[in-house]
Amino acid sequence: MKWDLPRPFEWRVEVAGEQLDGLHHVNNAEYVRWCERAGWAHSVALGLDVSHYQQLDRGMAIRRAEYDYILAAREGDELLFGTWLTMVDGRINLTRRFQVFRLSDGALILRAQWQMVCIELSSGRPRRMPQAFRDTYTPAVVTLPAADPH
Repeated sequence: MKWDLPRPFEWRVEVAGEQLDGLHHVNNAEYVRWCERAGWAHSVALGLDVSHYQQLDRGMAIRRAEYDYILAAREGDELLFGTWLTMVDGRINLTRRFQVFRLSDGALILRAQWQMVCIELSSGRPRRMPQAFRDTYTPAVVTLPAADPH
């Protein structure tokens, strides 16, 4: 795979029939769900899961999401998601990127980017990241190349 950035967190999924739309390819909404699952798997691997979010009354919510659908995936395709944290400002903002490849031929299927904001779970209002978020997420940031088009 030709990753845009080094050292992706990798997560795999196999496309099932119920994930297809009337055009017999993966419904776009599935990629949104899969990106969410890959992002959570990465967070858990770094050491923060939903129980930590609940204990701290803080969470990272998507403020803006961009998905570039490049090629279609079909039933039986095995997809490899790569995800990175590319910015953590230590206050309220975090950026996560994704790439998705089809394993059978290495074709790039999707690129995505999320801009996230830290919120207080009990109120839904933006709040400063707790120290646990900064300590966990900041060291995982992958620096973007100078000429990155995203």
